[in-house]
Amino acid sequence: MAARTALRPDAVLVQAVIAGALSFAHLHDLAAAAGQDGWKAWAYPVSVDLLLVAAWRRLRADRRSRLAWCWFAVALFASLGANVATAGLLDIQHPPAWLRVGVSGWPAIAFLGGTLLAHTTTPTPTAPIPPAPMAAPEPGPGIQEPTPPTPEAVETPAREEAPALPAAVEPADPAPAVPAALVAHARKVADDHQARTGTAIDTDTLRSRLGVPPQLADAIAAQLT
Repeated sequence: MAARTALRPDAVLVQAVIAGALSFAHLHDLAAAAGQDGWKAWAYPVSVDLLLVAAWRRLRADRRSRLAWCWFAVALFASLGANVATAGLLDIQHPPAWLRVGVSGWPAIAFLGGTLLAHTTTPTPTAPIPPAPMAAPEPGPGIQEPTPPTPEAVETPAREEAPALPAAVEPADPAPAVPAALVAHARKVADDHQARTGTAIDTDTLRSRLGVPPQLADAIAAQLT
């Protein structure tokens, strides 16, 4: 069953064989009409087909190759030109001079194209080079590497620090010393105030009457009592 499938004819393959045979024959007839008789007339279609195959193989390797596309178009033009020329477009019995020149110069053109296609290298994509791993910086002379904690330090819970004791309250400023003359003057002011108002003088009134600071007024009032 597999053998029958392998021997089954392919329509595309048959068309390719027919097109190749006709183009081969037309190229032979054109070369013979241009003055290339004998074996030379059979060499021209072989040269055109070989250049066409070489250009096609190069295109399969690199579809963006302008060189391969150029020579593929040249070989295809030569093959199609022979088909059209032998179809009655030109007088094969009396070929023009430019046709004789073109046929005579074709071997050199085909050799140039085949050489360029065979010896031009195809660029291969290069894989990106991964960056090298960065080495860890070595510790300097004054830098020490951290040591791993010991099991005792890991298992032992950290001790809670005792709260700081409040600072000792500084004693208030001592009472200022009051001169005796100022005490006597303050007593007269207090007696005058009591005589006029009938009440003992308070500290604020005494401070305002004497014009002294509050601490000094408190010390004077303490001595008056």
